Amino acid sequence: MQKVQAATPKTLDLHKQQFLRRPSAVAARLGRGGQPRVLRWLIVPLLVLTSATPGLAGGGGAVLVDPGAAKGQHFHPKGQPASATTIKLWQKQQAILPFEDKRDFEEAKRGFIAAPTYKQIKRADGGVAWDMASYDWLLTGQDFKSINPSLQRQALLNMAYGLYEVVPGKIYQVRGFDLANITFIKGDKGWIVFDPLTSKETARAALDFVNEKLGARPVTAVVYSHSHADHFGGVRGVVDEADVASGKVPVIAPLGFMTHAVSENVYAGNAMNRRLFYQYGVLLPRSPFGHVDQSIGKNTAAGTSGLIAPTRIIEKPIEELKVDGVTMVFQNTPGTEAPAEMNTWFPQHKAFWAAENITGTIHNIYTLRGALIRDPLEWSKKINEALYKFGSQADVMFASHSWPRFGNGRIQEVMRAQRDAYAHLNNNVLYHANRGVTINEIQNVYKLPASLQKNWAAHSYHGSEEHNSRAVINRYLGYWDGNPATLTPLSPKDSAPLYVEMMGGAKPILAKGRQLITAGKYLQATEILNKLVYAQPNNQAAKDLLAEAFEQIGYSKESPSVRNSFLAAALELRSGIPTGATPKSAGPDVIRAMGTNLWLDFLAIRLDPSKTTGQRFKINLITPDNGERYVLELNNDALTNIKGFTAGDADLSVTLNRTDLEKLMMGSATFGELVNSGKIKLVGNRTLVDQLQAMLVQFSPDFEIMPGTKVAPKSPTSSPSTKPASSHPFEQKSLADSAGG
Repeated sequence: MQKVQAATPKTLDLHKQQFLRRPSAVAARLGRGGQPRVLRWLIVPLLVLTSATPGLAGGGGAVLVDPGAAKGQHFHPKGQPASATTIKLWQKQQAILPFEDKRDFEEAKRGFIAAPTYKQIKRADGGVAWDMASYDWLLTGQDFKSINPSLQRQALLNMAYGLYEVVPGKIYQVRGFDLANITFIKGDKGWIVFDPLTSKETARAALDFVNEKLGARPVTAVVYSHSHADHFGGVRGVVDEADVASGKVPVIAPLGFMTHAVSENVYAGNAMNRRLFYQYGVLLPRSPFGHVDQSIGKNTAAGTSGLIAPTRIIEKPIEELKVDGVTMVFQNTPGTEAPAEMNTWFPQHKAFWAAENITGTIHNIYTLRGALIRDPLEWSKKINEALYKFGSQADVMFASHSWPRFGNGRIQEVMRAQRDAYAHLNNNVLYHANRGVTINEIQNVYKLPASLQKNWAAHSYHGSEEHNSRAVINRYLGYWDGNPATLTPLSPKDSAPLYVEMMGGAKPILAKGRQLITAGKYLQATEILNKLVYAQPNNQAAKDLLAEAFEQIGYSKESPSVRNSFLAAALELRSGIPTGATPKSAGPDVIRAMGTNLWLDFLAIRLDPSKTTGQRFKINLITPDNGERYVLELNNDALTNIKGFTAGDADLSVTLNRTDLEKLMMGSATFGELVNSGKIKLVGNRTLVDQLQAMLVQFSPDFEIMPGTKVAPKSPTSSPSTKPASSHPFEQKSLADSAGG
């Protein structure tokens, strides 16, 4: 791990102070004559890792930093500033939001000990795992009209960077090293680490910084609060697996952790990773016109993720455990922010750890990258349970994201605000649904009550009221609105030409679209321009105009997930899908944790249907070292499997240890190599494995979301999102990145 990009003392001082002020207040203090006076002496440490031009990816560790960000220059030659309509929306939000409530800023800075002298953390291969400096333009004191003022406020709060004391002498957090916070509980002998971030590089940097500032102590336990990658992926940066295996360092997790840490992200993983580029703005430069924040943190680290299996599972709804002299009372909260999640009460310190159930935002009920719909009613109930069991006693509430809340009255206020926001979302949406409002209407009907709109803790940064309200109806009633015309709709590419023809062709649509955009009617403009783009994917004028409407909509959104989605679509419409946008691979730890049943299920998803017609076989798979047996059967173009059985009439029986099967899953060995080395024993028709391998494809996260945006030529022999399997056809490629929930 390398740490570079030192900050000057003045930069550090500005960093510690200016993120604690409203942008308008900072600007007023510094002066508005041209650039804020701070720019005359502040050297903002923006290291340009790749030029912010179209065609370059932000994934895989590259960080797109826009050198013109602090000057308000758009990163794209076709990009537009905030329009007059967007500025009016900005001014309206600025006027009605409760900016006079500065308690979040006071709590965010409380307990600050030190910030490191570096702004970047690098991987061993030289790639950047984390780059806090890429957001320093937020500290220049400007009000950016291309950012919703509420979102800019949240983005400033998330600029907290360094070591903070939560409970004097006992509980500490390192913030701003990754999407999540990493927490250090001082035990009798060492550190109990809660949620070791996404990557080992950022987690190791945090541990080193804590030991540097507070004195070196060994890690005596690790706790995973839940099953999303930004809460366990950096575990190898804080603990050695041998110490876990020996029992020296317990790893504690909620019931169902290992199942959900892997299974949630397998079956639709490729599609989820592609959609992640939109939700998380992976391809957007960090700019007032691009990526600003991710609501629960700045962004996700692009380092090396791992997974060490828990050695102690919290199984009961409420369970007490004492580790290294620290008493912890765990509250299992399945079905809330994650399928496996738990809060923790520290009775010795009167401190409540809210995991990711209560942070500085209302979360996703439906996460835009794709995931199972969550249950806002159950979420509300679990917060209520925590409120009555622990919240009435707590002096501090802290979490895996955002900043702590201090004082019992303040804690109860925030817990009630979030409890009520989730309950109101569930109940009021169903109220409207039971009066006939459909999934295609609710986003324009549902409103948070005025009392909660005035409470910052009830704002939907990670979620949004628009997409969360639709999710509630989808959870209970599904995607259909009840109108038979929408039950089996035409695909957009089939319906769009009809609309374009009836509207008189491209020319009047473009003219009307421009008229609507000029009038600030952006949603109406997208309605007709989207039809034209689907009907004529190569019409660049149509794509540019639709991008212009998308961009203005994105500028006005409070939720960065929604903002990023509009801005990412605008970028791709203008320049095509940037090349090289490949998410990080699954990694050996996750592959080893994947159950054989999951791997077999995904093989069935990867079958090319054009190659299965008329094919039939039955294969026994036996892994003696873990005692598992499966029957795989290809019949009626469907590959099925069943655990715990072998078939007496199987066409082939394959016997190999699970440890050797993992080599196939990771692509480190081929089936033939394992047969030749004696690791695989075969009885029956060997050619069936060759037939199965020939049927498999590998998915690629480069398919079009918006039409006409794929730059690379499409293969005539495969669909845009697939390619024939490589020389390692049984290899399990990337799982979806679950960071952020």
